[in-house]
Amino acid sequence: MTGRKKEEDYMHQPRRDRMDEERVSDPYRARGKWPEPTTCPECGAIVHHGQWRWGKTAPGAELHLCPACQRIHDRVPAGQLTLSGEFFAEHREEILHLVRHAESKERAEHPLERIMDIKEEADHAVVTFTDSHLAHGIGEALRHAYHGKLDSHYTDEDGLLRVAWNR
Repeated sequence: MTGRKKEEDYMHQPRRDRMDEERVSDPYRARGKWPEPTTCPECGAIVHHGQWRWGKTAPGAELHLCPACQRIHDRVPAGQLTLSGEFFAEHREEILHLVRHAESKERAEHPLERIMDIKEEADHAVVTFTDSHLAHGIGEALRHAYHGKLDSHYTDEDGLLRVAWNR
């Protein structure tokens, strides 16, 4: 054999650090382009070049709930993050502050990525999100900051991404 590499030597292996393939059956995902100008009457987000962004509402804009506000209205989260463990119990406020801070940074650039609700129980907390990427990203941020165990999987029945962080 010569010193030349074969084509398959250059093939990339799939990355194992990303969340599962995005589900395409999401009823909140637009099937076509939103008309421009469009504004969400709830949050004030606008459609700009086919994407929801923060900005100034154009005169005569059509009014449509953005997918995030529609999810909040319907109470149908795209992602859920469960926080638990002894370390979580001891550092609850600090960890929830990180969750809220990470969400506010993302929401500033991406109006569809928001926290829907935080339900606090005695031994755990459950955070629901309007976007599965946000649930996964915040789970990764927790693992990076505090280590612990992170588990992510989609539910078959409703396509919800369930992320669990425990330490």
